[in-house]
Amino acid sequence: MVARVLIVDDSSFFRRRVNEILESDARIEVVGMAKNGLEAVEQAEKLKPDVITMDIEMPVMDGITAVRKIMQKSPIPILMFSSLTTDGAKATLDALDAGAVDFLPKKFDDISNDREEAKRLLCARVRLIAARGLGITPVATTVVKQKSSVPASQPRKKNHQLVAIGTSTGGPVALQEVLTKLPKNFPVPIILVQHMPASFTPSFAQRLDGLCQIDVREAVDGDVLKPGLALLAPGGKQMEIVKSGRDFSVKISEPLLGQNYKPSVDVAFDSVARFYPGTALGIVLTGMGADGREGAKKMKQGGSELWSQDEASCVVFGMPAALEEAGLSDYVLPLSTIGETLTRCV
Repeated sequence: MVARVLIVDDSSFFRRRVNEILESDARIEVVGMAKNGLEAVEQAEKLKPDVITMDIEMPVMDGITAVRKIMQKSPIPILMFSSLTTDGAKATLDALDAGAVDFLPKKFDDISNDREEAKRLLCARVRLIAARGLGITPVATTVVKQKSSVPASQPRKKNHQLVAIGTSTGGPVALQEVLTKLPKNFPVPIILVQHMPASFTPSFAQRLDGLCQIDVREAVDGDVLKPGLALLAPGGKQMEIVKSGRDFSVKISEPLLGQNYKPSVDVAFDSVARFYPGTALGIVLTGMGADGREGAKKMKQGGSELWSQDEASCVVFGMPAALEEAGLSDYVLPLSTIGETLTRCV
């Protein structure tokens, strides 16, 4: 399959640069370019590309408005290019709410310090989004698959003492879908690990806190775990659970050399396995790669339960697939049921 792409940006230099990178991959074809949101809406309907790359700040019509109109008229997967600023974070989250499926930093140096690696990652993200399309069907009646020889069934109520959720691509929308279903008196603490730049996590936590009945905030070193509180790992850092007196709290630290994900689901899950053996619930949502699999293995070895999001409702079926393929998922659930199931089972 060749991914057909429409590039949208008001900078002719940036359009040419993205075009050169994408056209260097034989599996990608740039079918058009637009310099503002209005042209993007018109060309999206005319060219029907597989993927659109979209800037946010543009004349005539901004990227967020263009995303809304495209998703209303002729829905197409949209990858946003964002500046890593507080304003850029808020605008990008607005674009995801409007229907965009993912985002990347506009400065390629922020994707990777290695220019060639940054180019490869951009092409890989475009191909993956094109292949996935918008075939996301989070339907509540989807059958829940239990990863054993036992017939499929719903998760049962257990004495979970902590919920740990890890996610990446598609995660901002998925986390919002799950957490807004939880009641204010949710009985256990929650930790959240979302692959996201450091400038994005404060805005994302604030947004979730405004939408949810539970409290959500970006974690700071020493925050104590409390029922009804979800702590979001800060971007660019690692978050682990530690024991502090009679309480459990989070430790926020700089990533170690060689840790690719910052924050890392594996790092967080590994600490959950140490301090909550057999009493935690780990959930892996949509995301590229396999972060979370190794930490989940340790949780599983300690007797904790693991859920993963089903393929049909994932933006990218990477991280949940890694759990399923390793035989770690106790239950595979559609996104639309996870929040309600949490409320019932925890």
